[in-house]
Amino acid sequence: MSTFSGSPRVLKGGIVLVDPATAAVRRVIVLQYNPDTLSRTLSVQSVGEGADRSEAMRLTGPPVETFKLDAEIDAADQLERPDEHPATRRHGVTPWLSALEAIVYPTSASLLTNDRLAASGTLEILPAQAPLALFVWSKDRVVPVRVTDLSVTEEAFDPSLNPIRAKVSLGLRVLSVTDLGFDSRGGSLYMAYQQMKERMASRQPPGPLGALGISGIA
Repeated sequence: MSTFSGSPRVLKGGIVLVDPATAAVRRVIVLQYNPDTLSRTLSVQSVGEGADRSEAMRLTGPPVETFKLDAEIDAADQLERPDEHPATRRHGVTPWLSALEAIVYPTSASLLTNDRLAASGTLEILPAQAPLALFVWSKDRVVPVRVTDLSVTEEAFDPSLNPIRAKVSLGLRVLSVTDLGFDSRGGSLYMAYQQMKERMASRQPPGPLGALGISGIA
């Protein structure tokens, strides 16, 4: 690591879980190491084939955007200072992995509550309400997401078989105003994300037609 005082501070990516009603932060999960790549896919939402010709250029909503990333976690640094990291000494990287995995679980409390309701004869039991997950990749990219897939590869273990090195592959689907509406906190965050894209696009200087080998559009 550079000791040069002018070296920029490297920000970390991560996931923030917030209360969907109050926007209170419930948990912050910081990636130990930023992944080398972040893959994004945008599926265009248009009127589709077979539509009237006058509708051919119409978009029905924001594209469905997905992220793919691989996050690595390694307990080696913490194990060198066990007195400073007692949880790592006892459990390896299991707490970090569990924090990520818990995103896709309903809480045990909600499962028990729904079981009691079912046993008492309640006919309509609502699915558990999950926190709103925000994928944070710099201050300009704070976007509501749903975790669509999560896989864990545990690569090394301590003598008690606690994982001490692992790789997590995450699939995230951006939740737009189509999913959340305009009046929700998540919808507001999505609109800020899309507006950021529009501002960035406006900063790209337009290219000359000559660069494409044409002088005009007939």
